[in-house]
Amino acid sequence: MPNARAPRLTRRGVLAAGGALGLGVALAACGKGDATSSGSGKDSAKNAGPWSFEDDRGTTAETKAVPRNVVAFTGTAAALYDYGIQVKGVFGPTRTPEGKPDVQAGDLDISKVEILGNVWGEFNVEKYAALAPELLVTDMWDKNALWYVPDQSKDKILKLAPSVALWAAGVNMPAALARRAQLAESLGADLTSQKVTDAKARFEKAAERLRRAAKANPGIKVLIGSGSADLFYVSTPDRPTDLKYFKELGVDIITPSKLDATGWFEELSWENAATYEADIIMMDNRTGTLQPADLDTSKPTWAKLPAVKAGQVIPRVTEPVYSYAKCAPILEDLAKAIENAKKVS
Repeated sequence: MPNARAPRLTRRGVLAAGGALGLGVALAACGKGDATSSGSGKDSAKNAGPWSFEDDRGTTAETKAVPRNVVAFTGTAAALYDYGIQVKGVFGPTRTPEGKPDVQAGDLDISKVEILGNVWGEFNVEKYAALAPELLVTDMWDKNALWYVPDQSKDKILKLAPSVALWAAGVNMPAALARRAQLAESLGADLTSQKVTDAKARFEKAAERLRRAAKANPGIKVLIGSGSADLFYVSTPDRPTDLKYFKELGVDIITPSKLDATGWFEELSWENAATYEADIIMMDNRTGTLQPADLDTSKPTWAKLPAVKAGQVIPRVTEPVYSYAKCAPILEDLAKAIENAKKVS
């Protein structure tokens, strides 16, 4: 996902607006051996033996032992961390210009990982090689396209270690969560630990709360937006993992009628920001997108939107950290917003 938007979206920006092609349900995991990973706490005897994992490309990554030197896209690294798996290096939005952890870093201690790239197109191959990587893990928004792995250096990067790519679109949130959990377990995570089971139970409870909230407030319409200097993007709910799941739970999400050629979103000038009537607006929370506080002072048409005037704007975690611990609050926050919303559209 981008850290900044151009006036017209590039291919990178297309995906940034919140989706990629859905090509079926994620493939089943294929982890072998009693796995471990850096920071997993397993003893060395359990680290012996071959390891393999079939990813969502249908490609099987194989190593002689469970990988310990893991390098991952920042959001995926944050998900693995929530299961007790510590990676050695990350790439993707990790550190803000102020030096703080990016929203996609989750609970990662970014001082303890090698940051190979912090923005789109940046990936230090020499630093990657120096880590002696045993596994590369990233998201996938298009079939066989590795998220934040630059096309120009992809061949060099993929020669250095096996890779795993997992869908970040086209499947719903529970499917994406299950796949990261399966990968974490293959790397040594204990999915039966109280921390993990409590987080999963909280997620399931939050899903049921959102289902009840949507059912009890059928007239509340939710718009999914993202702001740039020149354009207001309204995303379709049919492809991103989070929005697909919200719809499955009964949330009334506005579907824009004039999607661009990519089919992901509609581009609106700020003069036309009121094209769709919404009771709640969820705004892209990623670094590089304009946030409500920015828009309040810079875009008069934004301030006039009924949902904005009613104070019914909440963040959208456009690129979730796919652990149960991080996704449960997403559902809880939307449920709360719907429970408390007034009909203003």
